[in-house]
Amino acid sequence: MTQQNPDQAKVSQADPAPHTTPDHTLILTGKPVSGLQHHGGRLGEAVKKYGRPRDQWLDLSTGINPQTWPVPAVPIECWQRLPENDDGLEQAAETYYGCKTLLPVAGSQAAIQLLPKLRQPSRVAIIDPGYNEHRAAWASNGHQVVDVPANRIESIIKEIDVLVVINPNNPGAERFSSTELLRWHAQLSKRGGWLVVDEAFIDSTPDLSIASIPARNGLIVLRSIGKFFGLAGIRCGFVISEPTILARFEQLLGPWTLSGPSRYICRQALADSDWQAQMRGELSRQSLRLKNILEQNLGLEARGTPLFQCVQTSKAGEYHQQLAQQGILTRLFPDPQLLRFGLPGSEDQWQRLESVLCCIRKPAVTSYSS
Repeated sequence: MTQQNPDQAKVSQADPAPHTTPDHTLILTGKPVSGLQHHGGRLGEAVKKYGRPRDQWLDLSTGINPQTWPVPAVPIECWQRLPENDDGLEQAAETYYGCKTLLPVAGSQAAIQLLPKLRQPSRVAIIDPGYNEHRAAWASNGHQVVDVPANRIESIIKEIDVLVVINPNNPGAERFSSTELLRWHAQLSKRGGWLVVDEAFIDSTPDLSIASIPARNGLIVLRSIGKFFGLAGIRCGFVISEPTILARFEQLLGPWTLSGPSRYICRQALADSDWQAQMRGELSRQSLRLKNILEQNLGLEARGTPLFQCVQTSKAGEYHQQLAQQGILTRLFPDPQLLRFGLPGSEDQWQRLESVLCCIRKPAVTSYSS
């Protein structure tokens, strides 16, 4: 088998017919797509595997803020009545995101699954490594999926129809400026293409967002309430795009996409600007603390966002196992071998993490490749 250059893009598709760009940038050895994708937060599975009671685990396997926005009592009418679109949620979201055309959905995951159904089979490039539900959704809907490292996007932009970028990326934490994103969008839109930007982890650094840019043909931004606000359980997110695309989404979704309680809680959280400002500063400080702990105890370079830090090492699987045996759950990525750590939620949890990390054997220093 031919040795694959890790800096080259990889392709998955429903139809495995060979295809490369004229300069052979793309190689047809993509990752297989299974039905269900692996995610963080699978604590029940860890309980069964390691035999440790649920209340004895420290779950750092997600990038969800452990300091959840303080949820108020939900009015009884939110439970009694069908959800209504004139309850102020859309207006609160428009103010928070600085835009005028958006649609609430049951988490950005709902949008990820529907997006591929809005296009004829296309050539879709997705940042790799990245959130695996993107590639699963596009590949399972008959599109040809190109896995592309962040530093190779520019070289393939002319050969694709759709580009899916996660900004900042999960798990690699790569960041993309609005200038380069809009440049890619301009190239794609000229031939009817799309730029999809998943901003699930951007709330802590809102200056990176392009959500407030006026609606443009083929520009689609996905936002999530779950990560920054620590409200993953209410399943609320937004699609920000041109009215035509939003109308097609709405037609597929049907009525009452969000429950009444979810709409109420989300509206209140989006309007709480004081909490948001305080939390951005707090998360930044905590992420730096996590970075320092990982680098000091593992001897590895850590890279991340305000909600997680990630290390790359050939021992990622071994470390994941050692930590799990001590009741600390992390998120393991196999290709490349990465280990992602979310933020502890209390000082006791910080101390527990550091004490366990001190006992892990340190490898030679490994840095991210440029």
